[in-house]
Amino acid sequence: MDVVKYKKLFQIAKKLHSSLDVDVILGELFVTLKEVYPNFSYFLLLSMDTYSHSDLPIIELEYDNENIMAIKTFASGNVQFESSHFEKHAILYAPLKGKQGVYGVLQVIAPETSEFPAMEVEFITLLSECAGGALENAQLHQQSQRTISDLQLINETSHQLNSNRPMTETFTFMSAKIKTSFEAEEVGFFLFSQDQAKAKALPGSTSYFFTRQARVYIDYIKGKLQKGNEPLFLGDLNLSEKNYGTSFHSIMAVPVVVSKKLKGFCIIMHRSPYFFSFESFKLLQSLVHHSSLALTNSILREELKILVTTDHLTKLHSRKFLDDKIQRSMKNDEEGTFILIDIDNFKEINDTYGHQIGDEVLIQVANLIRGNIRENDVGARWGGEELAIYLPKVPLDTGVAIAKRLVKKVSECSVPHITVSCGVSYWNKEKHDSYQYVFKRADEALYTAKETGKNKVVIQDDNIRAS
Repeated sequence: MDVVKYKKLFQIAKKLHSSLDVDVILGELFVTLKEVYPNFSYFLLLSMDTYSHSDLPIIELEYDNENIMAIKTFASGNVQFESSHFEKHAILYAPLKGKQGVYGVLQVIAPETSEFPAMEVEFITLLSECAGGALENAQLHQQSQRTISDLQLINETSHQLNSNRPMTETFTFMSAKIKTSFEAEEVGFFLFSQDQAKAKALPGSTSYFFTRQARVYIDYIKGKLQKGNEPLFLGDLNLSEKNYGTSFHSIMAVPVVVSKKLKGFCIIMHRSPYFFSFESFKLLQSLVHHSSLALTNSILREELKILVTTDHLTKLHSRKFLDDKIQRSMKNDEEGTFILIDIDNFKEINDTYGHQIGDEVLIQVANLIRGNIRENDVGARWGGEELAIYLPKVPLDTGVAIAKRLVKKVSECSVPHITVSCGVSYWNKEKHDSYQYVFKRADEALYTAKETGKNKVVIQDDNIRAS
């Protein structure tokens, strides 16, 4: 090999090893080949788990009879030759080899000859070895960057899960992270019921999983996981005929297992077939595995919070929850209305029908309360036979109307027939007030209602008045 080619090889080696970008390395390789061998043809055969470059003469390295010499080169790591007397050309196959393996095969075709020029073999061999080393370095760098990114994702997620944040906030965070990291179109978290008959989508899942169309995928994955309890990696699933035209082909699903028990699962989906790599599948498994206990703890904390803030009999909120809600509202809102409710003659009901019927009466009134308030309003058990409603941002006249409607509904619908009395109080930002005084005024109004005939609504402001 002459001095000019040595200098050229030295220059290209510097360029190749100065970059950690696979696209740049492969581009420089072909630029050099065009400069040195303008009359030769060349192709780079890469295995399908590497990269795709539509603008370069790169083809997939397939294991078939047409690529025997290329496969032999790839497997052995040694240069191979092939010639054709009929077509009058000779071919050299040079491995792109690094220290850890072979990353592809460079095919160089010399025209108008039955034997590849011996003087060119050394240069092409050294060039391919140089490119192989640079390609290995670039791929190792990219792998290390992916590993760092994966570890950061796991670390951030674990930190979030162990920070005792509300369940909705936790799963919303995880959903956003997974969607970004995996380029997924849909991300869902599911919790099994006690008997594992149902899988409930948890808050934080993407909105698709709360639609009817998603049910076919949820049920399919649920059935598969319950049979094998193993992660699922599906590249081209087709359930479109059962799913009203919606079609997701790439699906990864990982079970959430705690103490060898299947508690739930995570699904991520994309419409394109074979969209997710096997590396991403392993990452999702690792992420869910690291998060399983924290996810379960988050769910249990939420369930415990509901138990603590809910009255076990009426399923209304607890007195403490109501207190906290009113205090926050008086800091942040402009106004609010409080209704204190008492079941008339409740002791007589217990004495006449028994305490079990007394409990059923309480439940009936609690159900009517829930049916007459908004999602943001608070229905609570105040204590004994007394219940309460707090209406944030609601003026007095609207609150009184709700109280009157409740009194009417109870009188019409209760079995056995009962009535209730209501005391209503109101606050706004225009005058100094406290939540203790709001309670006191409602309690005084309720006392007045009970003493003046029952089955009515009494408003407490500066002067008590019946309504």
